[in-house]
Amino acid sequence: MGGVRTVLYNYLFAKKQGGDFIVRIEDTDQTRFVAGAEGYIFNCLNWCGMEPDESPLHGGPFAPYRQSERKESYRKYAEQLIDGGFAYYAFDTPEELDKMRNDFKTAENPSPQYDGKVRMQMKNSLTLPADEVTKLLNEGARHVVRIKMPAAESISFTDMIHHEVSFDSSLVDDKVLLKADGMPTYHLAVVVDDYLMEITHAFRGEEWLSSAPVHVLLWKYLFGLDKMPQWAHLPLIMGPSGKLSKRDGAKYGFPVFAMNWTDPKTNEFTEGFKERGFLPEAFINLLAVLGWNDGTEQELYSMEELINSFTMDRVHAAGAKFDFEKAKWFNHEWIKKLPVGNYLARVKEIFEEKGIAINDDAYFAKILELVKERCTLLTDFFEQASFFYQSPVTYDEASVKPKWDTGKQEFFSEFVSRYNSISDWDLNSIETEFKTLATEKNIKVGELQMIMRIILVGSKIGPGVFAIAETIGKAETTVRVEKAVVHFSAF
Repeated sequence: MGGVRTVLYNYLFAKKQGGDFIVRIEDTDQTRFVAGAEGYIFNCLNWCGMEPDESPLHGGPFAPYRQSERKESYRKYAEQLIDGGFAYYAFDTPEELDKMRNDFKTAENPSPQYDGKVRMQMKNSLTLPADEVTKLLNEGARHVVRIKMPAAESISFTDMIHHEVSFDSSLVDDKVLLKADGMPTYHLAVVVDDYLMEITHAFRGEEWLSSAPVHVLLWKYLFGLDKMPQWAHLPLIMGPSGKLSKRDGAKYGFPVFAMNWTDPKTNEFTEGFKERGFLPEAFINLLAVLGWNDGTEQELYSMEELINSFTMDRVHAAGAKFDFEKAKWFNHEWIKKLPVGNYLARVKEIFEEKGIAINDDAYFAKILELVKERCTLLTDFFEQASFFYQSPVTYDEASVKPKWDTGKQEFFSEFVSRYNSISDWDLNSIETEFKTLATEKNIKVGELQMIMRIILVGSKIGPGVFAIAETIGKAETTVRVEKAVVHFSAF
């Protein structure tokens, strides 16, 4: 959810400004590569209605849009930093790094970092003679490139949400910029690519705020701060117990992914909003207002309305708490708001997955229109409308039994013959005949309607009982009444 909201705010801002929305796949950390993840991202964007202007799938003037395919473009910038004295080669082995973390560990500093305090005691181009560095490089010795963080320097930038933000450079470690396999880390790649792709604005999660001082320095050293994009670090989405996580979804029973996702590495399944029965319009709406409002009381927004209304100055700096009940409210409102044709195909899939074939879309649309007010999720349509296609196999006997007597049995038996004589089978005719007979029999209409509903549906759910009878037709109504009368006569 958090990732999709970040994308959404980028998308809304770009469209509001008449700009381009660009999706770049930042896959430089091959140890974290997950098969199928890129396809999943684009499937989610497609479902949400956020089509990129430029991406690996859409192309564009700054291709390629996968960082793994831009590998050769990064080393020269790493070398430029080294030549300027802003970075250095580090030849430390994993064992030597482990030793450093152990040797420098104290009660005050339980997790030592490779920073200005320790760099001069490590194996790097700052401590080794120049000829030895050259020799190691010529021999192809395994090494990384690290930024050389300056000492006691205040690094500041203006964030679009958090405003003026400052960091003490002495508290930031010498981040790796280029890994031993020649791939850049996120820190170097994102700066180089934002420059080369002429990115003007980049919005990302608040967890990246701690990396900002490294990025500011890279912009300063490589391209000049005047070329740096404007940044916004978005606050977290909070769950019931803190930052929203996959565990919250499993623990509290609500989805946290846009669509179903199965991690191919762990085979761990995570349910998605789409499969749970959410409309994309509702999902986008609820995400947009999780940490943003336009200063009005409005809650329901179409994508077009969001684009017109969205401004970064209305994004909250504090984390927003996700409320699944409110999320369902949004979906219920959008089910009511949209024409049923917008989601007929998805609901049709649900019915067919449960064994009911839909052969007449016009009839199906009429049914959906009858029950849409009662549905919170798209999956609710099956319970609320399957009885239009299937005669009840069980009845809510506990509700009928106290009300059933000889008079009721005679009413429904005569009711069948009366209905068979109705030439115009429409709601008004059905209701008129029903109430006329009830008056003649001196039986309360309310009790009879409740029983009639259970006869047709099996339970007390559904739209108006006469609308149900009109929709399923005279023949099916007659069959259901006759069947139920036989069943209830055994009471």
